[in-house]
Amino acid sequence: MHNLKQKVEKEKILLAKLPEPSVAILDLLRKHGRLSVGQTSQMTNVSRNTLKKHFQSLLDRGLIESNGKGRSVWYSLK
Repeated sequence: MHNLKQKVEKEKILLAKLPEPSVAILDLLRKHGRLSVGQTSQMTNVSRNTLKKHFQSLLDRGLIESNGKGRSVWYSLK
């Protein structure tokens, strides 16, 4: 139980430093399991180009992973 509390606190700190669209992406991935940029754009009404930057930032931080290539790429939590 102690490890869970540490993990939750660490996640709160991390989320506080992320921009709003990035937090929304992580929340949607928790809820749906996997998403494409297009699906996320429809759910959030945020442009695809903006979301691509946020997905890339989350990839660079090691919070999510990409699967597939090109237009069929989808993302999931690590």
